[in-house]
Amino acid sequence: MSEAQKNLKMRITGDVQGVGFREEAYWTARKLFVSGFIMNEPDGAVYIEAEGSEDALKALLAWCSEGPITAKVAHVDAEWSAARGKFTGFRIA
Repeated sequence: MSEAQKNLKMRITGDVQGVGFREEAYWTARKLFVSGFIMNEPDGAVYIEAEGSEDALKALLAWCSEGPITAKVAHVDAEWSAARGKFTGFRIA
């Protein structure tokens, strides 16, 4: 029996733009077999919407709480829900 898929929306604030956050998160999501997207927000935050197994999404959330060494993550807002199956692959928007 396969694990139920989940949806995770995250908003990451701090020094997270212009420091390679999106690129590193992209490769982390790919390694975890997570689908969805990541994008910069106008206010300097980064937004991620991802779907995958709960364990994979928890691993992505943990990574986002730290980010790459060049970033300074201040806060991560996370919202969980059931997956809707609307993504194929993971992309940088």
